[in-house]
Amino acid sequence: MTMLLHIDASARYGCSDKISHGSHTRRLTARFVKQWISLHPKTKVLYRDVGQDAPPPVTGKWIQAAFTPEHAREDWMKKALSMSDTLVDEILQADLIVAGVPMYNFGPPAQFKAYIDNIVRVGRTFGFDRNRDGEPYWPLLADSGKRLVILSSRGDYGYQLGNRLGDSNHVEASVRTAFAYIGVTDVYEAAIEYDEFADHRLTDSIRQAERNVDDLVSMLGTHAI
Repeated sequence: MTMLLHIDASARYGCSDKISHGSHTRRLTARFVKQWISLHPKTKVLYRDVGQDAPPPVTGKWIQAAFTPEHAREDWMKKALSMSDTLVDEILQADLIVAGVPMYNFGPPAQFKAYIDNIVRVGRTFGFDRNRDGEPYWPLLADSGKRLVILSSRGDYGYQLGNRLGDSNHVEASVRTAFAYIGVTDVYEAAIEYDEFADHRLTDSIRQAERNVDDLVSMLGTHAI
């Protein structure tokens, strides 16, 4: 049975095909999950809405707790890490991660950055040993078979690598880097552009992104775990 972790990070609520000014990324993730379930009805879905219910940001006490061996943690440390533990547990369970991550000022929303900071955890998703030969850091989820789908949106256009604003796109690259650090390197993408233009170019971009989502479901669905 496949475990699918569905994450939405948009500050907008609702999907853009359902309500005025709804979220494009929620629209794409909902489409992906709906079609996936139609192909694999036994899939178990975990849903995490960090856009509407953001994880707490990392603090100095959080860092102290995370780098304290589990057996030595005081009660306040366990409390400080409780949400992080829940989010990490969800990642560990997931075979397929579908994340809706819109572009806000050239990068992911702050809510999603807080999510990343909570799941990149020493001793849980990456290892660290200053006395280790070679690289002192290593991913703990490598060879786990996990796959990540990043579904994004942006107000302008041309953010693909090599295009007019490709160097200004820090969404997919930063998400890929963080997940690769913990060992998730099988990554796929689709995005909507032209949101701020609100004309036929947006309509065309939505249609293309939806076709891309359909293709991803078809491709990944033939190799479901």
